Amino acid sequence: MPHELNVLALGNPRLFYDLLFTASAQTLLEIAIDRKHLGAEIGAISILHTWGQNLLLHPHIHCAIPAGGLSPDHRQWVRPRYPFFLPVKVLSRVFRGKFLAGLKRLHRRNQLCCAGPAAALADPQQFAKLIRRLHRHDWVVYAKQAFGGPLQVLRYLGRYTHRVAISNHRLLAFDQERVTFRWKDYAHGGKQGKMTLGANEFLRRFFLHVLPRGFVRIRHFGFLANRFRVSRLALSRQLLSSNAPPPVQAATCQASSETSSVWHCPRCGAAMILAQRFTAAELSTCTYFDSS
Repeated sequence: MPHELNVLALGNPRLFYDLLFTASAQTLLEIAIDRKHLGAEIGAISILHTWGQNLLLHPHIHCAIPAGGLSPDHRQWVRPRYPFFLPVKVLSRVFRGKFLAGLKRLHRRNQLCCAGPAAALADPQQFAKLIRRLHRHDWVVYAKQAFGGPLQVLRYLGRYTHRVAISNHRLLAFDQERVTFRWKDYAHGGKQGKMTLGANEFLRRFFLHVLPRGFVRIRHFGFLANRFRVSRLALSRQLLSSNAPPPVQAATCQASSETSSVWHCPRCGAAMILAQRFTAAELSTCTYFDSS
C-alpha cells in the first residue's frame, strides 16, 4: 500500500485490512477469468503482513495461487500462458482502482475514523485530493513463477503464514535501553545492516502490528474458499490427471479399484495409493530421516 494511507490504516485497521483483502482477491479473480489473460476460475490463499524490515507500518498481502484454474464450464484445467501467471501492470491498475473506490465508499458513508494524524482527511476536499494523487501513481504488484513442487509451497507457507513482525534470530542486542536488530533495506537493493532503536520506540513499532481481536489474517478465495474447496479441489485433481502428458515409460505397478485415486505417478503414470492422511498440526511436528 502507498505509505500515504498508513494514517487511515492505523485509525481503521479492521475496515482497512478487510478492504485490502477484498480488493486484492477481486482483482485476481476478475483478471484471471478474462479470456485475454487466463480465462479460468482460480483459487488463492491470501496472507496479511503489516510490517517492513524496519518494523514501520507497511501493509501488504502475500498470495499463493495454483498455477492455472478451472475453465468456466468446469470441463478442463487451464494452464497459464505467461510464466508470471498474470500481467502485473494490469493487476496493479485494477487493484488501485478497486481499493480506492472502496476507500471512497467508506468515506462517503462516514465509516472512516479520521482523527489524530488523519484529521485533515475528514474534509471531503482534502480526502478527494489524496485520492487523485494516489491515482496518478502506479501501485506495486509483484508476481513470480510457480514453485517447483509441493515442498517449496509448504516452505513458503511456513515462512509467511504465522510470522510476527520480527523473529528472534534478527535480534542482536538489548542493553536495557536500546534494541539492536538486523534488517534489509529493500529500497537500496536489499542491503543488510543493523538498526538500533530505543526500547520505547522499538515497542511502539512492534505494537503497530497487533491486529484487532478476532481478525482473520489468512483467507481463502475462489475455488479455495471454504464452501467450494472440497469439491473443486477434487475436480481439479481429476482434470489435471486426465490432462496429464503421456508417461515416459510403461506403468510398472497396478492399484486396485478400492485404493486408486485421481493422483498419478509423474514417472510411470500409475494411480497413486493413499497410505495415510496428516493434519496440519501433525505435519508441523513431523521429523524426517534420510536413510542414506
